[in-house]
Amino acid sequence: MAYEFKLPDLGEGLTEGEVARWLVAEGQEIREDDPLVEIQTDKTTVEIPSPAAGKVARILVAEGETVAVGTVLVVIGDGAAPEGQPSAEEAPQQQAAVFTSDRSPYLAPGHAHAGQRVRATPLVRRLAQELGVELESLRGTGPQGRATEEDVRSAAASPRLAPGHAPEGRREPLRGVRKLIAEHMARAHAEVPPVTWVEECDFGAVDLKRLVPLTLKAVAEALQEVPELNARFEGGEIVYLDRYDLGVAVQTDQGLVVPVVRDCDSRSVDELADELARLADAARAHKLKPEELRGSTFTVTSAGKLAGLLTTPIVNHPEVGILSIGRVADRPVVRDGEIVARPTGTIAVTFDHRVVDGARAAEFGLAVIRRLETGMEPGAPQKAPGPRGTN
Repeated sequence: MAYEFKLPDLGEGLTEGEVARWLVAEGQEIREDDPLVEIQTDKTTVEIPSPAAGKVARILVAEGETVAVGTVLVVIGDGAAPEGQPSAEEAPQQQAAVFTSDRSPYLAPGHAHAGQRVRATPLVRRLAQELGVELESLRGTGPQGRATEEDVRSAAASPRLAPGHAPEGRREPLRGVRKLIAEHMARAHAEVPPVTWVEECDFGAVDLKRLVPLTLKAVAEALQEVPELNARFEGGEIVYLDRYDLGVAVQTDQGLVVPVVRDCDSRSVDELADELARLADAARAHKLKPEELRGSTFTVTSAGKLAGLLTTPIVNHPEVGILSIGRVADRPVVRDGEIVARPTGTIAVTFDHRVVDGARAAEFGLAVIRRLETGMEPGAPQKAPGPRGTN
């Protein structure tokens, strides 16, 4: 008897998921609760166990495909595929010659669907004729695969789509985390008018092994002085937040993810260091939970030894600010009228200028620097710092 396993409701209002990796193969005998498939959603990967025991008869969705909740992913049992749905082996053959160029998918000559009449309005067909675009080479992005005016114009702008030209170069579709990053960054870049404020910081009093947790604590305290940066911009409203849950960018083999360190205002630096290490290990092992990637109020990023002299990161929309730490190295600076070598780096604050004024962003950045340059645990009584540029 066949068991049809459907993509389950993943919660959090999600309606679809991407098959990141199959953990079984067709013909394999599996037990109930054996690892079955990894589903990519909201920048994390969820491993789903098998709900039944038996032989994997048919895998119906190929890796990299995104499907709606309720779609049959695999048949465990006699191997009968649901009516009208091809197996995963058949699906790639139907799509094997599909390439993507910029925003306009198209079909290479010899594709299984090449030569079939593409759905398009008379206006789009006339435009395609005027621009010399073969509609049959397009894979429309409109409803029911209909070719749109944008599809035609994108195809006309790409020399690779001209008749008689084969696609060049190795092509790899965006999938998983990289696809989500691309979509999020494009939205942030389109919506946020960013400005970046930069200042030098003397890290001579900082244990660089504890730099990021120290910075998290310093940022949480500075945000209390400048609440405009601990906010969100949603639906034309500024939402001021009274929690200090800071996102920290972590590089993984699948791309950059931003787990959230909660309650940075009330935790000690040691506690923040332990939590940050736990989240970073989980991120690199692809074991972060969805809730560990949501709800940040501000973001901190540092590439460590790979950091450049200065970076201008993109604001993690709908947040309104992000702080980056440049590479710390011994550099010549003037102290008490003499040139000396000091471990120096930059602190950069990129902010949404719709919400935050430049002067307030500068006050915030200087508040962070002041705490780092004192060399004291943020939260402890601080001595008054000397003027900028003096020791």
